[in-house]
Amino acid sequence: MYVYYRVAAADEDAATDGVRRLLEAVTRATGVKGRAMRRQDDPGTWMEVYEAVGDTAAFCEKLAGIAAAEGLGTLAMDGVRHVERFVEPAPCA
Repeated sequence: MYVYYRVAAADEDAATDGVRRLLEAVTRATGVKGRAMRRQDDPGTWMEVYEAVGDTAAFCEKLAGIAAAEGLGTLAMDGVRHVERFVEPAPCA
């Protein structure tokens, strides 16, 4: 699962602290250890990566609650944390 959003340069310190707290809280609440990255050619684009998520609906609900508690939605420039889910493709026959 991938979550991406844009952060204004003025909010970088607050976002760094918030994402660190978010990742710690998500690990405590779900057992899933996420990681954060920033786009190399555009440091205002941030991404969280969560792998090996079993029940995606339950995980997304917990993640949204923790992100709201940490105020990360307010740090996203457009107020939106975009969630994308990818799965392995079916093997070719």
